[in-house]
Amino acid sequence: MKKIHILLLALLLSIGIIAGCGNNGATNENTANESQQGQSEEQVQEQEGTSFPVTITDAADNEVVIEEEPEKIVSLIPSNTEIAFELGLGEKVVGVSDFDNYPPEAAEKEKIGGMEFNVEKIISLTPDLVLAHGSVMGSAEEGLQQLRDAGITVLVVNDATSFEEVYTSIEMVGKAAGAHEQAAETIQQMKDDLQAVKDKAAEVSEDERKSVFVEVSPSPEIYTPGSNTFMDEMLDLINAKNAAEEQEGWVQMNEEAILALNPDVIITTYGYYTENPKELVMSREGWGDVPAIKNENVYDVHSDLVTRTGPRLVQGVEELAKAVYPELFQ
Repeated sequence: MKKIHILLLALLLSIGIIAGCGNNGATNENTANESQQGQSEEQVQEQEGTSFPVTITDAADNEVVIEEEPEKIVSLIPSNTEIAFELGLGEKVVGVSDFDNYPPEAAEKEKIGGMEFNVEKIISLTPDLVLAHGSVMGSAEEGLQQLRDAGITVLVVNDATSFEEVYTSIEMVGKAAGAHEQAAETIQQMKDDLQAVKDKAAEVSEDERKSVFVEVSPSPEIYTPGSNTFMDEMLDLINAKNAAEEQEGWVQMNEEAILALNPDVIITTYGYYTENPKELVMSREGWGDVPAIKNENVYDVHSDLVTRTGPRLVQGVEELAKAVYPELFQ
């Protein structure tokens, strides 16, 4: 199966202890000190924003201590790279995976390999911080430990399965790299944009609500997201019904089962490696009575926009909305 990888705003206001002359300054300092009593070091750090050192419990349940603001960052997965660039950290990124293609500047960075990253190459780049990912923990732990043994700080970012968890990922990267405020701004902008889509989609009546079948791989091995998946959440945001909602997670379905769902719209996400995906779906024998085929409501949405768990997911939701309800969103 290809490209199947795939709302927490935990920002606290920065608290500055202003040391001034006279009783007012002393009172303010004492009050701030008292407010921090009984709090963990991590809670105090969150309140103080991006001051270092910071301590983060990562997705591997490791307590990662980052002593100073990182100057050189290596990202092992495209979603982390997209988050880093969105937070204004592009100049600090010195290495990315072979799969990184966005933003265009990422193509200019040193490549450190794919699913099996090159440990020696990463060490040669002398990074202060390596952004790993929970999705590759099973295969990458040995390599990550080699990086740790070389004195490199490794942070395993969570493998997000919802927008809430994406916000957590962005927040984690921002805190680790000294971009706490930028992370908060990015999260809020994503929330605002998604709310705008949701508000507009609310105009769709129950009778007008469309059922959507999503194909993430072409025939004969057609995989689709069922309930409790990121795509299911996206369809819910645009007030559409997931035609495969009776299925759980990511599943393979045969053509007979798909025909029984009778979807109003079919979305493909494999146009980046398959020529003319719409024509492939439209030409399937025996599909002529399916509403999506009859009305030519077959569209391709780029996989990166709906599977990479970073800021561009909002764009993915917008593209889905335009495809499913063009009269409302175009």
